[in-house]
Amino acid sequence: MTKKSLVVLLILALSIAMFSGCGKEETGEDVSTGTDTSSQESTTNDGDSDSADNEKEDVKLDILWFADGVETEAMQKVMDNYKVENPHVEFNMIEVAYSDLDSKLKTMIAGGTPPAIARVTNPGLLFDHAQDLSEFMGGYDTFTEQYMDSLEPYYTKDGGVYAVPMDVTANGLIYNKTLFDQAGVAVPGSPEEVWTWEEFEQAVIEVKENSDARYGLLWDVTSHRWSTLLYEFGGSIINEAGDGPAINNEQGVAAMNYFKKLHDTDVIPKSVWLGGENPNNLFRSGTAVAHLSGNWMLSNYRDITDFEWGVTYAPKQATRSSVPGGKYMMPFKNTGVEEEAMKFLEYFAKAENTGQYCSDSLFISPRLDNSELDYEYGKEMFAIFSNELANTPPAAAKDWSRQDIMPVVNPDITDAIKDVLMGEAEAQEALDKVAQLITETIEAQ
Repeated sequence: MTKKSLVVLLILALSIAMFSGCGKEETGEDVSTGTDTSSQESTTNDGDSDSADNEKEDVKLDILWFADGVETEAMQKVMDNYKVENPHVEFNMIEVAYSDLDSKLKTMIAGGTPPAIARVTNPGLLFDHAQDLSEFMGGYDTFTEQYMDSLEPYYTKDGGVYAVPMDVTANGLIYNKTLFDQAGVAVPGSPEEVWTWEEFEQAVIEVKENSDARYGLLWDVTSHRWSTLLYEFGGSIINEAGDGPAINNEQGVAAMNYFKKLHDTDVIPKSVWLGGENPNNLFRSGTAVAHLSGNWMLSNYRDITDFEWGVTYAPKQATRSSVPGGKYMMPFKNTGVEEEAMKFLEYFAKAENTGQYCSDSLFISPRLDNSELDYEYGKEMFAIFSNELANTPPAAAKDWSRQDIMPVVNPDITDAIKDVLMGEAEAQEALDKVAQLITETIEAQ
């Protein structure tokens, strides 16, 4: 082969190699740089996805809300923190008075414009309109196991989770420390030292006789607060099966008779239940020994400076008890923003976020892993209320979560108590009437 022929062959070979290199563009090799564009193409697609995440379509979440303290500011902090990672979400707080909450919510639902989320106290009334959160939250058991057992009947039904617990309330005993100190009477320092009701009764009498006290034990005029005594006597309003009354059984009658005895002996002043005096004002006067109320009174009484006060363990009879209550965030169907609403509730339900909201609001957290929050005020007092809840029998939550029954019979229980206190009816007679109403209410469903 001549040199000329060899040069021709080399030129042909180079030409073939160049065309062959162009063919590699389909496999991802960049002909100009020799780099692999398949990975570069993937990076570009991922970048587009990230950009889409950061530029999601703006969405507005209407939240129907009521407030009776500083919880609006506490919730605003939670929402502001959420928006850092979710700037596309706008929150529209629709604030109403608590007394107007149910009617406003019913009107919105009936008009086809339900809120994305509502803060409610009676979730059981709204299950048919609410979203089931169970699968979104990792399953029924995974979610409910994070919360106090006593709350489960309030926000669940038939294996579904229809609301996220925000906070929990507890009934308990607030006492005037100054008066107890004047009388030289010590309060229980631990759950192991809890008074029996007879022991507490004697303590109140002793403090009244040896201090500046004018009133004994103040007791809020509600059947909810009265039922604390009912559960401590081993009773309940509805039977264990949930299909009939129990309030008029032996334990219920005994609790009613004992409540009357406390009034007849002036351990509890008749002026509250029968005279209309405000127990909050009486306690603030510094002349009452104690107040059977709820943990929400801690923030109410926080500004008292005329005397020292505190929280101690409530007495027991057959058992210890409080009565759990609370507030819940409920997501609604047919809003068009269901998924975004559930994402926010998933965020709120995390321990750190619920805990922050409750500590800022001076509330008790419903989460088991928030049992010792770092409150700026009253940490030891909140711990006692939490302990009361931990020792509350299941009947208390089962009764008060029955929103198909309790709103109907609640006023009649209060009336029955007043009838007994005034001597217009015997305990058995009064509670039999309530039991009949419970039966009729259940049969009408």
